[in-house]
Amino acid sequence: MVKRKNEESVEEAEVERVIEPKKKNKTWLIVTLSVVFVVSLIGLNVLFFWDDISSFVGDKIDNLNKDKIELTYTKTSDNKINGVYVTDVSEVVENAMPSIVAITSKTLISSGYFGFNYFNNERYQEGAGSGIIISESDNDIMILTNNHVVEGASELSVQFINEKSFDARIIGTSERKDVAVIAVSKKSLDADTLKNIKIATMGDSTELKVGNGIIAIGNALGYGQSVTTGVVSAIDREVTIDDYTNKMIQIDAAINGGNSGGALLNSNGEVVGINSAKYSSSATSTNASIEGMGFAIPISDVSKLITSLMNGEEDTSPTIGIEGYIITEDESEGRNMPRGFYISKIVPGSGADKSDLEIGNIITKINGDKVEAFSDIQSVLANLNKGDTVTLTVSYVLGREYKEKDVKVTLS
Repeated sequence: MVKRKNEESVEEAEVERVIEPKKKNKTWLIVTLSVVFVVSLIGLNVLFFWDDISSFVGDKIDNLNKDKIELTYTKTSDNKINGVYVTDVSEVVENAMPSIVAITSKTLISSGYFGFNYFNNERYQEGAGSGIIISESDNDIMILTNNHVVEGASELSVQFINEKSFDARIIGTSERKDVAVIAVSKKSLDADTLKNIKIATMGDSTELKVGNGIIAIGNALGYGQSVTTGVVSAIDREVTIDDYTNKMIQIDAAINGGNSGGALLNSNGEVVGINSAKYSSSATSTNASIEGMGFAIPISDVSKLITSLMNGEEDTSPTIGIEGYIITEDESEGRNMPRGFYISKIVPGSGADKSDLEIGNIITKINGDKVEAFSDIQSVLANLNKGDTVTLTVSYVLGREYKEKDVKVTLS
């Protein structure tokens, strides 16, 4: 039966194909005409909307091309890369570098051994720093640096931009302001060195604003001149070093050993500061993450002093003639002492030595103004001259309590 059914199915199928050939041809004609009609209709629509279609496709092609252009980094004349400003200080640095020098100091160190015999073992300790060529006289090239770069040095040498080194000597120093002027004799310089060096252009540090771009150049770690950049982080930041407090420019440009005495430049390549110090910490310190806190001496604050030192004059800034430290509010409460400046030493021959001041006195006021920081004293002295008189209010111990008195001191 299966076979029969199959046979019947086959026969029926074949029959249908045989008896309906004319019917299929008619259907094919109808289908063909329908396709032609549809295609024609589409063609008319394409022609009608061709401008819109071409515009759409064109936009897509343009967008594709724009994407490719944006991925191509094309530098323009205004220092932009794809609309973003880039920092390029090479021209400023190239112009300023001939004014910067590397300074090497040698300090004599003596050590001895006491036993059956005494051995005196002398050796030199080398230090590295930087300097700025600021002027010249008939005989010398004048170079500005930090006092701590040259302090105690028995030998000094200066390396200029052409990597040639020459002996130098100290002209004048100010420990209080941490500045020094050294000189290299012109007679010792060869023609090539004289041709390649130049005097730095001084700027006005009082015009600096927080956020201004700056450039630091110096002999970092004694490896030779290097450049770091950053911004002015703060103005008039009080920094205390070796019992002296000065107002400095805080910057985030990297300052490392050997950078001391180097130039801090503004965007015009003018010297606006002398790189001097940085905050640092040990790995075990609670402040081990300190970064980007460098400090520079504002050039305008020491311009008169520099001129005096270049001319062989002593630091004429008035001083009281005392050393000591500030008793803070916490120390005042914890030690039951008045807040102020504790006098631990009086300089012989100074105005303080000729007054009624004594070691152990605590200066609580100067000319009627409270003393709670080093800067409180220095801000008053900054407006005075040698020979002027100041009135110090001091606390002194009498029995088991502190008493106050006024002491007049002539500045020296």
